[in-house]
Amino acid sequence: MKLPRGATLLSGIVGSTAYGLARPDSDVDRLGLFAVPTADLHGLKPQPETYTSTQPDVCLHEARKWCRLALSGNPTVMELVWLPDELYEIRTPLGDELIGIRTTLLSAKRVRDAYLGYATQQFKRLYDRGDSSLSADTRKRTAKHARHLRRLCHQGFELYATGRLSIRVENPEEYHRFGEQVAADAMAALPLLKHYEAAFDETRSALPEQPDEAPVEAWLRRVRAHYYAPAGAPGR
Repeated sequence: MKLPRGATLLSGIVGSTAYGLARPDSDVDRLGLFAVPTADLHGLKPQPETYTSTQPDVCLHEARKWCRLALSGNPTVMELVWLPDELYEIRTPLGDELIGIRTTLLSAKRVRDAYLGYATQQFKRLYDRGDSSLSADTRKRTAKHARHLRRLCHQGFELYATGRLSIRVENPEEYHRFGEQVAADAMAALPLLKHYEAAFDETRSALPEQPDEAPVEAWLRRVRAHYYAPAGAPGR
């Protein structure tokens, strides 16, 4: 599917490359958000909310869906507005506005539930997958999932405790060693998960109880106004 020309508001390189965990054979993942022409939202035909591609690896969410996911604390979409400047490939004024209100998207419970929830799901996958008798390809995927379990725990706790999100990890080799340990024995991930569960429980969050939806609502309405053209008029 082809995006309307000029509709991408913000996009950048995410995933292992952004975290500093990429190896030579790692894919380069891109994430972004776009705006459907406003008039199209009022027609009979439902408008796609997500565009994906595998060559290259790209995922773009429509602005309203991206906001809903971000307000829920979704770790994957959240990193788009916390990337280092050099990882952005498209930045529009509306994209910069969204980066400027990123903290209003956050709330303590949703961040805790989303990041720890994702990490727990990763652990269950690792545990269900089995032990060191796995094939080489499965061990490789297991190590990758273990690295992301550790990253989710660390980033989620940082965001919960400080209200800030660091995308690049401090010591990539520690993450790779952890991945290999868990690939050999899935239970090696359990102490880390328990440590962060306790850390969340014992730490007073810097985040509010609820996100502030008003700035996000206002931003989305500016997007709709910007991409509105009356029927028959040329689009933006």
